[in-house]
Amino acid sequence: MAAKVKVATVWLGGCSGCHMSFLDLDERLVELAGLIEIVASPIVDVKEIPPVDVGIVEGAVCNKENEEVLLHMRKQCKILVAIGDCAAYAGVPAMRNQFKREDVLDRAYVDAESTLIGEIPHSAEVPELMKKVKAIKDVVKVDAYIPGCPPSADDIYYALTELLAGRIPEWPEGMLHFD
Repeated sequence: MAAKVKVATVWLGGCSGCHMSFLDLDERLVELAGLIEIVASPIVDVKEIPPVDVGIVEGAVCNKENEEVLLHMRKQCKILVAIGDCAAYAGVPAMRNQFKREDVLDRAYVDAESTLIGEIPHSAEVPELMKKVKAIKDVVKVDAYIPGCPPSADDIYYALTELLAGRIPEWPEGMLHFD
């Protein structure tokens, strides 16, 4: 039996829908489960990402911690795959780029009716926002993209089967879409 392809997944800033599309292992993806070994993901409490064949990253780079995780992930992966629209162009998290960072924080922590704090927290547990949200490609080299918000199981299946066959996925006309 051939060795399983080692996969690590990381979720940066964003909604996590793309990650859940992958980790839910939709029926379309079940047959791939026997070919891969997920050695790190947000679901598994792994503090260190080991060297892997394929790294799958979802989300956008919103803070220094995201950037550090992404740089480390790139070093540990033979192939880095950005999954979802937030990863490709910073998507929904980048909507805050049109506002001053301080105004966004005031709105979230000071002005919001639901806030319990009444001030912007300054704690190591609350990562400091970068001035602008970045797409993954703006920080590291990306080898392949799986587009969509979230990508369909068919899109994930296609990309992973291509990668398992040693090919970087090229999206056939009619299959590439942005939701």
